Amino acid sequence: MAIQVEKESQPMMDQRRPCHILIPSDPGEARRVQEEIEAALKAHQFAEHDIFGVRLALEEALINAIKHGNRMERGKQVRITYQVHADTFTVHIEDEGPGFDPNALPDPTAEENLERPCGRGVMLMRHFMTEVSFNDCGNSVTMCKQRNGRA
Repeated sequence: MAIQVEKESQPMMDQRRPCHILIPSDPGEARRVQEEIEAALKAHQFAEHDIFGVRLALEEALINAIKHGNRMERGKQVRITYQVHADTFTVHIEDEGPGFDPNALPDPTAEENLERPCGRGVMLMRHFMTEVSFNDCGNSVTMCKQRNGRA
């Protein structure tokens, strides 16, 4: 099956318009998107600790969309829109799944949940990003990271 990637972007240093990427439910394609975004953040001289946090949050969000949202069905797609400004990175990720209630996730730091995987990814996203919000049905997330310092 051919991988379809829809992309509309400006050169890395001039991202006045958002980049739009459409990928199949494939973790390999998710890694490619992470690498592209990491390169854009480096080009905008984001600090390494900011890039690390964004990469981790992005990995969690993409894997959640592929694994939990689209249930690993390669026929379903994940839509990613991102934009890098001088001091801010914003990404929106949407899957084709039914969604979930992020407020209903168990606390992954509670003793009874320490060995359960659920909720850990959303906790990491909220920790490393400045803002994290989900749409009403829970099948899309928007994350924003304010720059903490220069590289």
